Amino acid sequence: MAGVSESLRPTRLSVVEIAERLSVGKMAVYRMLEGGALPGIRVGRRWLVTRQAYEHWERTCGMSADQAAASSANIT
Repeated sequence: MAGVSESLRPTRLSVVEIAERLSVGKMAVYRMLEGGALPGIRVGRRWLVTRQAYEHWERTCGMSADQAAASSANIT
């Protein structure tokens, strides 16, 4: 959301928003959430994905903190 203040941005992303960002279908996002590939919390039938958790996942290509540290150590 270009031009929108950080304080006005929603704190959560919808499955549709994630699907659009990844250029995949909603069912693919649901499978990624259910399989633990994407960070999310299931509440009843809904999935909650915080913007902060998703953006961290996106920056690290889904790697855990340990994997990301090991990867960056191998690059240098």
